[in-house]
Amino acid sequence: VQLQESGGGSVEAGGSLTLSCTISGDSDSVDCIAWSRHYGKRREAVGSLESTGKITYADSVKGRFTISQDSAKKTVYLQMNNLTPEDTAIYSCGTGVVLGRCFGGYEYRTWGQGTQVTVSS
Repeated sequence: VQLQESGGGSVEAGGSLTLSCTISGDSDSVDCIAWSRHYGKRREAVGSLESTGKITYADSVKGRFTISQDSAKKTVYLQMNNLTPEDTAIYSCGTGVVLGRCFGGYEYRTWGQGTQVTVSS
């Protein structure tokens, strides 16, 4: 399984972006897609989608970010609205949690390369 993010860019505060996480390989084996954002070496869980349909969001993005999927396109989306400069980070999607839960797991087997999101004030 490989993951590829896209959709990052630069927006002004209050703007919106939609990130995509496209799955290649044996997508049927994927039971968790976790979105995270990275500030240097620090990683913050943003949200997750499990094969059961359960979606979890970090408190910092609840009401602003929405996770959805298009199974036919093997893609999971992260719709981000009302962005603030604090949302500036590299966003990546991961799967295959090794340690912990789908949301906020400590270790995942596979990550995408990440996509930069920059929000200006």
